[in-house]
Amino acid sequence: MKKNIYKMAMMVTVFSVLEKVFGFIYRIILSRTLGAEALGIYQTALSVFAVLLAVVSSGIPMTISRLTTKYRAENNINAQYSLLSAGLISGLAFAIPIFILLYFGQNWFSFLFTDERCMPIFLILLPSLIFNTIYSAVRGVFWGNKQFVSYCVIDLIEELALMIGGIILVSTASNVFLGAERIAYSVVIAYVLSCTLAVTWYLIKGGKLKSPAHQFGALLAPAIPLTGMRASNSILNMVIFLILPMRLIASHQSSSQAMQEIGVTLGMVLPILSIPATLIGAIALVLVPELSENFYKKEFKLLKENIEKAIKVTTLIACILIPPLFILGEDMGILLFGNQHSGEMIRNSCIILIPTSISMITTGILNSLGYEKKTCLYFFIGAIATLVCIWFLPQFFGIYSLIIGIALSAIISTILNFRLLAKTSQLKLIYFKFIFLTILTILPSILIGYILKICIAKSLPLYLSAFLIGGAILLCQGICCLLFKIIKLQWIQVFLHRKQKN
Repeated sequence: MKKNIYKMAMMVTVFSVLEKVFGFIYRIILSRTLGAEALGIYQTALSVFAVLLAVVSSGIPMTISRLTTKYRAENNINAQYSLLSAGLISGLAFAIPIFILLYFGQNWFSFLFTDERCMPIFLILLPSLIFNTIYSAVRGVFWGNKQFVSYCVIDLIEELALMIGGIILVSTASNVFLGAERIAYSVVIAYVLSCTLAVTWYLIKGGKLKSPAHQFGALLAPAIPLTGMRASNSILNMVIFLILPMRLIASHQSSSQAMQEIGVTLGMVLPILSIPATLIGAIALVLVPELSENFYKKEFKLLKENIEKAIKVTTLIACILIPPLFILGEDMGILLFGNQHSGEMIRNSCIILIPTSISMITTGILNSLGYEKKTCLYFFIGAIATLVCIWFLPQFFGIYSLIIGIALSAIISTILNFRLLAKTSQLKLIYFKFIFLTILTILPSILIGYILKICIAKSLPLYLSAFLIGGAILLCQGICCLLFKIIKLQWIQVFLHRKQKN
């Protein structure tokens, strides 16, 4: 079983990395083709649309996944069919009326955007809400049945469709606004395609729909708080996009400058800082149904081991990435985006990877154990801290007030999540020493990278020096991990021995 978990985790990781690589390449192309202002317009419209997506495609799919795992353990196939029906009806009961209200009553909601160019982008995105609702419910079934290949392949095709369609459409855009519009059209195309593929595959594999009469209660009770947390996260992002430009302008920036700062942060900096989320999301995707199954079967020893491994691997991923981002952040901004300011922000903000990564995985663990209401409450506490930062700090820190708010929210969430895990765990969890030692490995790696950059950066081309310095930093990190016994030499020996056998 452990081998299967590792195999699935590796497979999902590969697909997730491929998906994010394509998405990352797409963002680079967009940033170089359209510039920060167009990205800022699109991201502002997307932030409002994301609130609606979060309501229909967050709590319900995850709850479908968890309950599907439960019904599969009970060998109750009809309950699985009824559960999907309940999920589709619940999601569409929100999506269709909201689409009609916003699309045909757009003049009533013009207050949502401080920049009038955002509303047309939002209306283009709006039909995607219905297609995403259907796909998300079916995706929950794939997730709960551990059909990770289906899940990952469709997501990858969606990302490719978004990328290819976007490049074709944007390449002929004659101005900033038209470019932002065409990005939105590519989103609609991608969502229609993923929805069609998911439904088709579900039916081909023998999936059906049954009467949902007895599943609404079981579905909505845990889904509502989880949806509340995800929707609140999107609402928070929307509020940020409403408040942050005003606060930046109040700190003596022009409207165009404020939109450019937001475009750089959301279109360039945060995608780099979300790299750990790609890998952590892959781990969570595999572990959530596994943890749910351990919990329902009362396999507490196995549950303890899986929780500890998830937290340790997450911490290791975050800490491995911080040194190269800190030393090479400016170089990455120039090489990838042609924007030095984005590189400076990457360098100055990369330390937040530790709390944001741990917060992400511990929230996923607690949700898989049925603590959606608690994690929702913790999110609200962190959200208040973020909003306080957004309101009061721009005059002192500018756009960095957003980064500070994200970090503070993640720290609060992490502390509360650890407290709840310790309180509710049947067996004592052991991971704090590992976290502390892993964080310590950051310091010598940064020092080595800093020395090397002084010595060779000016004498070599930028891409070559970045490659050599990055390799040296990762090597130093690996040595430190061996010395601190974070990873063990035997693991490498076993891996090499298996390779020789093959």
